[in-house]
Amino acid sequence: MSFLDVMLGDVPPHPSGGWRARAYEIVFGHTTRAGRAFDVALMAAILLSVIVVMLDSIPSYQARHGGTLTALEWAFTVLFTIEYVLRLLIVKHPRRYALSFFGLVDLAAVVPTYLSLLLPGGEYLLVVRILRVLRVFRVMKFVHLVRESRVLGEALWASRYKIAVFMFTVLNIVVIVGSVMYLVEGPPSGFDSIPRGVYWAVVTLTTVGFGDITPVTPLGQSLAAFVMILGYAIIAVPTGIVTAEITYATRVRSRTSPPRACPECAHEPAEADARFCSRCGADLAAPPPAELA
Repeated sequence: MSFLDVMLGDVPPHPSGGWRARAYEIVFGHTTRAGRAFDVALMAAILLSVIVVMLDSIPSYQARHGGTLTALEWAFTVLFTIEYVLRLLIVKHPRRYALSFFGLVDLAAVVPTYLSLLLPGGEYLLVVRILRVLRVFRVMKFVHLVRESRVLGEALWASRYKIAVFMFTVLNIVVIVGSVMYLVEGPPSGFDSIPRGVYWAVVTLTTVGFGDITPVTPLGQSLAAFVMILGYAIIAVPTGIVTAEITYATRVRSRTSPPRACPECAHEPAEADARFCSRCGADLAAPPPAELA
């Protein structure tokens, strides 16, 4: 099982079988009619719950329909809580799913409502539920998008150490530049502390440039110009790292899993791990006609 499978929550069903196996086919599967119906209903519930949260944030709607919106929100929360617990019960590794990307999103989709009992306004964090709509990639069978996302995920995972070194280098740069700018400009220009200077360095290095703090001395402006130019150069570094890993992952995948043409309709390319042709349904494991002769 790849890193991306774990991140997305691709975990096997509970080994006990029985009702758990049947529930797994419906909740996690997307090839059966029941599974697709469950996913479509889940998408609709997610979108409706997000709309309810948005409407509740509008003062006029909240004043007129506050009770109804609150009741709907709790109904959605109870529904999603039951679904989350069910997912944990029917998988073989509940902990693995709970720590996966979708597992964390599913948990975050219910926590804010309960949090609102202690922290007023916490329910507005429920807009995170919109992330659950990412499941549509599986529901609609966007196979190519899923495969490409695996390549991207593997490339990002392989680049993690290089990116960590890059981020550590950038952190050192902004601390040094911010400290120097504090010494050069000082409180009269708004640089009243080193953290304030570091903030300016981060904003300038990332080419955002809010303009709330600006150097006024010639030396400070020269340093600012250098940081701006350096920012453009730094942007290219993580892009190059990830691009190199994507290229490598693509080459490895093409060598180990070359595209196969369908022996019946010659549809090409077929997915490397496909069992049947996506166009005519022929068995891709069957020998080609030449071998049968």
